[in-house]
Amino acid sequence: MVFSSIPFLYFFLPLTLIVYALCPKKIKNAALLVFSLLFYWWGEPKYVLLMAFTVTFCYFAGIIIENRRTAPKGKLLLSFSVAVPLGLLALFKYADFLLGTVNSLTGADIPLLKLTLPIGISFYTFQAISYLIDVYRGDVPAQKNYISLATYITLFPQLIAGPIVRYTTVAEDLDSRKHTLRNISDGIFRFVIGLGKKVLIANLLGSFCTAYRESAEPSVVFAWLYAVSFALQIYFDFSAYSDMAIGMGKILGFRFLENFNYPFISKSITEFWRRWHISLGSWFRDYVYIPLGGNRVKPLRQVFNILVVWCLTGLWHGAAWTFMAWGLYFGVFLTVEKFFLKKYLEKLPAVFRHIYVLVLVLISFVLFNADSFTMALSDLRLMFGLGGLPFISGDTIYNLSSYGVLLVMALLGATPLVKRLSEKLKGRSFSFVLEAIITAAVLVLSTAYLVDGSFNPFLYFRF
Repeated sequence: MVFSSIPFLYFFLPLTLIVYALCPKKIKNAALLVFSLLFYWWGEPKYVLLMAFTVTFCYFAGIIIENRRTAPKGKLLLSFSVAVPLGLLALFKYADFLLGTVNSLTGADIPLLKLTLPIGISFYTFQAISYLIDVYRGDVPAQKNYISLATYITLFPQLIAGPIVRYTTVAEDLDSRKHTLRNISDGIFRFVIGLGKKVLIANLLGSFCTAYRESAEPSVVFAWLYAVSFALQIYFDFSAYSDMAIGMGKILGFRFLENFNYPFISKSITEFWRRWHISLGSWFRDYVYIPLGGNRVKPLRQVFNILVVWCLTGLWHGAAWTFMAWGLYFGVFLTVEKFFLKKYLEKLPAVFRHIYVLVLVLISFVLFNADSFTMALSDLRLMFGLGGLPFISGDTIYNLSSYGVLLVMALLGATPLVKRLSEKLKGRSFSFVLEAIITAAVLVLSTAYLVDGSFNPFLYFRF
């Protein structure tokens, strides 16, 4: 069940909110836990037990770690505790990738496990690991209430595709959270705007990408438009999910941190990754990069640390060499910027720095979306006019006329212009009425598209 679906919007979510509102304060977490497990069961019935095991293991591990974190073998205990959820993630997500690699390198014929990837396992595993590490560090006390910890790990608004919510962020909210009409109103608006971004923009951009793949008359211009469209699609798709998760969090009394901050306005790759998937970047920084030594070590070791983090970042997104290459691609540019390019970039006019970032990001997402290196190289050759294609074709003009307005809207929506306009209108006498009208209009339009359309995947579900 995805957020942008009729069953979720008009059955599951309203029922959840009604039951939640009627429940006494003492059992609100229990109600959320039940509905979160039902949400997950809807799509992955057999893996509810896997999630229950993860919760139960982390509950007891957290208490034991807190009591023994200063003992001589405290670090060994933490390592074992982290290895268990991480091992489950590796088993389900990477086992066949490793076996396939061994088979191709050695000529062996080891049978693949062919395990179905549990939805959202990358996100809730990282949340569980951050909880255990934070308890070991003494940043938070171990959660003694099983229901509260289970609610944190399984909370359905951010369970499937993030943002990665740290326990430290919601620890206070789990025990005592406030529900106000202002937060509920803001949450509803944020959720519906996210829904519109997903259904009215990301889905249609996905249709444009499909049109490119199926085109009998591709061209250089069409190849670049495809790269732009996919980059915008994945941005609107994922940021929409984050908007909906943050919005539902507000309605339920939780404060989730922002996950995107207009990354396409960046003037360096370093800035881009401070603005894109913020929760993942900060997680790797705090739990991998800094423990490896971060910036406190010699330059050569810093390079090693950066490349390790970005190798892992690529693998986190998928069990394939293309994802590994995608991660290392950014790792290399971040390293070059850090030790060499930054001082030169800062001297360039802003427009050239923007172009530099956008070109590199577009190339990266072509690789990200390719099923193989062969496909990625083919797409890149077409983009740079090396495939013998015309600069523009009739099919390109037809699709551009069909999707041109959408592309312009998406480009504008990926900048802070709309946000700045809304902030100027906030506080005025008509702002509340205008917000209500926009909410109703986006909800109606999104519902109409969902009833009429069939293309409605969440790209980050596969991660």
